[in-house]
Amino acid sequence: MAFELPDLPYAHDALADLGMSKETLEYHHDIHHKAYVDNGNKLLAASEYEGMSMEDVITSTYNPDAVAQSGLFNNISQLWNHNQFWEMMSPGTSAMPSELELALAESFGSVDKFKEEFSAAGAGQFGSGWAWLVKDKDGSLKVTKTENGVNPLCFGQTALLGCDVWEHSYYIDFRNKRPAYLTNFLDKLVNWENVASRM
Repeated sequence: MAFELPDLPYAHDALADLGMSKETLEYHHDIHHKAYVDNGNKLLAASEYEGMSMEDVITSTYNPDAVAQSGLFNNISQLWNHNQFWEMMSPGTSAMPSELELALAESFGSVDKFKEEFSAAGAGQFGSGWAWLVKDKDGSLKVTKTENGVNPLCFGQTALLGCDVWEHSYYIDFRNKRPAYLTNFLDKLVNWENVASRM
């Protein structure tokens, strides 16, 4: 069964006043995300992984020793990453639930310290990739970064929050100012209730 491009959970212009323009969402969701769906389905068809869940395809095709991951992994992993990314943002004000605020304070010292570490991870990711807040296998919360389409599933971690730092995610709105994009993401766009629900 082929994977499908999910609809955005809000209108294309719903995040415009919060720093992510309608044009960005049209390019990022309707073109880039759709390309991962289309290319991933082509590569998946008639492969030994056909019929698996998205998560199982990702964990089965990730090669930690490879210089470059396979086309199948890259497209299906990016499809999964983007499915999560849209849900992790919200056009409405999302107060941070107290249990998440407490967990971040316990893990990083404070919510502000978490934001600093997350922003540094995203800004410091050379080239394309993602910044993540994850729950590790031991239950601890950590900030990580991954290159290209690699995601926390590859390491047995649960993705609580992810920010796409590929240039297509911010260049229309922020040009080359990736740190400003990350700050805006954390301060205005994150759906903290969604993040808390993933714990």
